[in-house]
Parts: sequence; C-alpha cells; structure tokens
Amino acid sequence: MAEETVTGSTDLSLKRPREEEENGASATAATGEAMETENDNGTPGISSVIPGWFSEISPMWPGEAHSLKVEKILFQGKSDYQDVMVFQSATYGKVLVLDGVIQLTERDECAYQEMITHLPLSSIPNPKKVLVIGGGDGGVLREVGRHSSVEQIDICEIDKMVVDVSKQFFPEVAIGYEDPRVTLHIGDGVAFLKAVPKGTYDAVIVDSSDPIGPAQELFEKPFFQSVANALRPGGVVCTQAESIWLHMHIIEDIVANCRQIFKGSVNYAWTTWRDWLHALLYRGTLCRFQESSEFNRHQH
Repeated sequence: MAEETVTGSTDLSLKRPREEEENGASATAATGEAMETENDNGTPGISSVIPGWFSEISPMWPGEAHSLKVEKILFQGKSDYQDVMVFQSATYGKVLVLDGVIQLTERDECAYQEMITHLPLSSIPNPKKVLVIGGGDGGVLREVGRHSSVEQIDICEIDKMVVDVSKQFFPEVAIGYEDPRVTLHIGDGVAFLKAVPKGTYDAVIVDSSDPIGPAQELFEKPFFQSVANALRPGGVVCTQAESIWLHMHIIEDIVANCRQIFKGSVNYAWTTWRDWLHALLYRGTLCRFQESSEFNRHQH
C-alpha cells in the first residue's frame, strides 16, 4: 500500500471556491427538492433553482452556466476547507463537485488526467521522481504510475476528505493511491514545495484550481520559483493553464513569468473534450522546462 503522511496544513486550499457572482450565487444544484448549505461566508453555496439539475456558475466563464441532470446525490459533506459532493448524473456517470465547482466526471476524466501527465513525462528521458500538487482524486497518480521509469511519486493534497471520497466513489480514478511508489502528504502544497531540497524532482505536476482568490498564489512568480528550485536540471513542470478562448490574458501572464524563471522552454498545449469546467472549450496545460545541457535533444 502507498504510504500516507500528514503534514501541517494552512488555510490555503489547492482547489478553492470560485469568487461569487455579483448576485451572490456561485453554483446551483437540485434533485427536485431544495437543498441548501452555507459556505464560510454565509452565502448560498448550493441551492435548488432548476429541479433535477446541477448548474455551475462562475465568473471564470461569465454569461454561461454549465448543467448536468442529476439522478441521485451520493454524498454531501463539509471538510475543513470546502463543501464536497458526489452525484450520479444522467449522462456523465458519477461527478465530483468541490464548493459548487465540478472537478471531474467519470465519462471524460481520462482526457484531462492523461494530458497533464503524459505530456511532461514523455518529454524528458526516464523520469524517476515525480511530485503532484493537488490532484486529490488520484487520477494523475494513476497516469504517472504507467511510466515504468518512475521510482517515487509524492502527492501533496490539502483536503483528506477529497482523497477519502474519491477512493470510495471513484475507485477507477483513485486506484493510483494503491501504487506502492506513492506517498501521500496531507498539507499545503505551497509550504511543501518550499521545504523540498533543491533538485529533488524530475517532474512536478500542478493539478490546481483557477487563479482566483487564494489559489492565485499557484499562478505567480514565487510559486514557480519554488518549483524551479525543486526540479533537477532538465526537469519539467506542467500545470492546468485555462482556456485559450476565455483566459488568454491569464495564459500570457503565466508564460511571461515562467520565461523569466525557467531557462529552457515554455509551451502551451491544448486538447478538446466535453469539459464541464471550461465551457466545452479548449482547456490547456503549460509545460515549463529547466535548462540542462541535454535539453535540446529531448524537446517535444
């Protein structure tokens, strides 16, 4: 079994709630009967608006709402950091929702997990040590485990409830935790990275939320500098990097910051799939490489 370590955590969640719309509604869900919860600010987190449907509303995609028909609510709970819900949808299998924001659906989770993992790990020779920041559902771990050269996989996720719920309701995703190479650290990923000795990892994969509120730290220079310090020469980091159709200004800022820190190359990549987090549009990842004498021979 994989090893589990609990480290000191702070208020910074790696998957935080989106800022609320001006009218105060951040997300809606219903099963034909009103279900209301309150978040830490006392504003509605989940409410019944369209009977039988879950609708995600976020300032990250203004003027749009993403909805899935709900067959059954399988789990509702509140961790120290966020509201956690799992429901059975009519068309996309089970769905994991954190603070009203869809994190994955059974039907299409593979597209995101595969892209954010295999692009970076296939771009360098024989990665051995990999760190995952966030990604508590375990999907990235599952994909990292497919690389036979990998000897050590560390994951730092702040919310243990996300891990436990994923193991219970998404066993085909969370199977990554069963890999004996995996060590789970429950705690703040930013603090974890700052404590990592220089040149520890061949690859760092940041499965984070959007750059709003506290999670903004994961998209700024100091965080990337910590990542650069944790990477060996020739290492690679890959992070969720938003939609080219909705968030070009965010992508430009990230690229500009990373080009100042990483002396190798900075590349944006995208694919298409029915992604309810990003308006059925393109969702991208950004790969950044540390400079090494071998770098040019291994660029992809």
